[in-house]
Amino acid sequence: MPRPSTGAILFALIPFVAICFSVTLWDRIYPMVLGLPFNFFWLTTWLLLTPLCMWGAYRIEATRGSDSHRPGSGRR
Repeated sequence: MPRPSTGAILFALIPFVAICFSVTLWDRIYPMVLGLPFNFFWLTTWLLLTPLCMWGAYRIEATRGSDSHRPGSGRR
């Protein structure tokens, strides 16, 4: 199995960093956003954005995989 590209790894790390390492920025009850406390809104937003980031990582890997099947792009 080939190693994932750096771009795909970075796309996959975006939600992880946004949820885990930004707690001090969003750990608030006020302001309210769409009737939700901001911290709940932040987590819900990233719950919805995570598949988008994973799709980006997949697209990077899919184009990388299709490039290796083109004639003349193989290893020698």
